[in-house]
Amino acid sequence: MKLKKSRAGLPHIKTPFIMYGLIVVLLFSLILASALGEVNIPFIQTIRIILKNWGLLGEIEFPSNWEAIIFHVRLPRVITAAIVGAGLAASGTVMQGMFRNPMADPGILGVSSGASLGAVIAIALGFASKSIFLLQLFASFGALLASFCIYLLASKKGKTPLVNLILSGLAVSMFLNSVNTIILTYIHGNQVKQFLFWTAGSLNATMWEDVRISAGPVIIGIIVLFYFSRDMNVLLMGEDEAQSVGMNTSRTRKILLLVSSIITATAVCVSGTISFVGLLVPHITRLVVGPDHRKLFPCSILGGSIFLVICDLIGRTVVSREIGVGVVTSLLGAPYFLFLLNKARKEGDIF
Repeated sequence: MKLKKSRAGLPHIKTPFIMYGLIVVLLFSLILASALGEVNIPFIQTIRIILKNWGLLGEIEFPSNWEAIIFHVRLPRVITAAIVGAGLAASGTVMQGMFRNPMADPGILGVSSGASLGAVIAIALGFASKSIFLLQLFASFGALLASFCIYLLASKKGKTPLVNLILSGLAVSMFLNSVNTIILTYIHGNQVKQFLFWTAGSLNATMWEDVRISAGPVIIGIIVLFYFSRDMNVLLMGEDEAQSVGMNTSRTRKILLLVSSIITATAVCVSGTISFVGLLVPHITRLVVGPDHRKLFPCSILGGSIFLVICDLIGRTVVSREIGVGVVTSLLGAPYFLFLLNKARKEGDIF
């Protein structure tokens, strides 16, 4: 198998091999994350429990509580992690392509903060206790509001300079966090605990209901975004080139921003604010498969699922006391972000 070299010096393996490999790694990660925990269950037995509960295997007896641990505690959590990781990676890929900037990410740009603010308002008003779908609606509105504010502040003549993007995202995020703090001073003790969940990012106590809530919007959103893969490739050429081939760039950007914001808001609803997945995964994937979104997009989605499943597994098994998956992704993503920022500075893109 011949390998091509990218500008970064990394090999470009044929995309189908990469995708098949990522699918295998994802399935392995899902089963491994379901098997490991305070009670370790053999890998093969974990597969048999999953198959049995999905009606693909006959009646088999397992040791006490194994089925409950796998099917009702761990499996919903790891599937939710995979869905959230896929959604955040998809949003990050779109934002990096749309803004033509490798440092665009729903968390860094303040989109996640907007979704969190919407969710916190729903909690403060008591809507969250009435219906999880109201929480999702408020989070989506907050994410959309933050997205369009950042887009308007950072864009200049159809272009989005790196420094404008970072500063706009930082300013919007700080403002939204300040509003969150004000709300925090007026809400009750139980609501404060819910608020802390949104700021830390965690998949603890995830249930099958969270899978059902998140799967639909994220999967539909990913399908819609994949439909725009060719348009994202055209946007990479620049505003003038995109308009010269007849593309309505303003309309396309608004659709991409709308769908990616809804995906981000859905992820925030079930996991809280998780940063750097949308930055780290698409950027590394681009080094391997190249900038063509028809290849980059599906590979980033698979990579995002794997990344978040593994980060969640690390957060609940490596240390004696569980830490939120958002903390793990920040520990891994923040140094990489600083590396990219320093690289951009040396190349003269900023400062």
